[in-house]
Amino acid sequence: MRFRAALKTESDSTESCTLVLEPADNHRLTSLCGQLNQHLKQIEQRLGVQISPRGNVFSVSGTAVTAQATLAVLQQLYNETAGKKELTPETVHLTLQNANIDTLTANAGAPQESAAIRTKKGVIKPRGGTQIDYVRAIQRHDINFGIGPAGTGKTYLAVACAVEALQNDKVERLLLVRPAVEAGEKLGFLPGDLAQKIDPYLRPLYDALYEMLGFETVGKLLERQIIEVAPLAYMRGRTLNNAFIILDESQNTTESQMKMFLTRIGFGSTAVITGDATQIDLPRGTRSGLLHACEVLHGIDGISFTRFTSRDVVRHPLVQRIVDAYDQHENGTR
Repeated sequence: MRFRAALKTESDSTESCTLVLEPADNHRLTSLCGQLNQHLKQIEQRLGVQISPRGNVFSVSGTAVTAQATLAVLQQLYNETAGKKELTPETVHLTLQNANIDTLTANAGAPQESAAIRTKKGVIKPRGGTQIDYVRAIQRHDINFGIGPAGTGKTYLAVACAVEALQNDKVERLLLVRPAVEAGEKLGFLPGDLAQKIDPYLRPLYDALYEMLGFETVGKLLERQIIEVAPLAYMRGRTLNNAFIILDESQNTTESQMKMFLTRIGFGSTAVITGDATQIDLPRGTRSGLLHACEVLHGIDGISFTRFTSRDVVRHPLVQRIVDAYDQHENGTR
């Protein structure tokens, strides 16, 4: 590994450095970058950096820690291409995983890029510290939990991140998933098959997609199955690679359903699991898979937990007071 330029400070928190990969072999460089630079985009997303390739010279911008880590990963992957070996997204993922990247980025602090989300219809800016932390966690981690009351933006922001990832070719498709649990109404009385029965329950996800992409675009993507809407039961037996998956209303999963869903996640995929622990509609005596997952997965690298409170509600001010009133009543403090 040879550096053409020393670390150059661009601001108080951002630095850039340059790596020259030798020997300069076009076939190996193409394998390193991947088709349409997909491997570089994978590294950028995971480390929160920007990589600019020019021949065998790679310029990296990020924090001092993440920029140096990126150089090490690029060098290691380039070494893997010796002997005409072709790199795959799986190889890139495993290299990042083995390099303990999640611990590294956690120690380095939050990514310095803006938390603003850019979609076809405009820019979406998180409101407040919790929403900003949530978006940045989704940008850094493969599996993310957003837990809190209605009106905190956890589902809306997850859809926004999914749309941005699809538009930037970071994923190949979006999956919107929901457990088929009846919330006081009987699904059997609704017309259509199970997917059609569950569509009304996914209306908040559809509304967000329409707002960010437009009705016509969403319709075309649904027809081509680039956007897929499915009940949770349909996930069994599948492996989801290069996808952005949102599991909404996850408080209504059982322990076994949550485990099944989490083990569907494949290479190049991001999953966001949203839920409200105070709105569980499972039969009495059945424990929520969301609550169980919070206990089992706490502290595991690569998994983030963002917890919203009534202070994060961005709807009518009365909604925040209603949430607080119910919490006080259930806790016996009122």
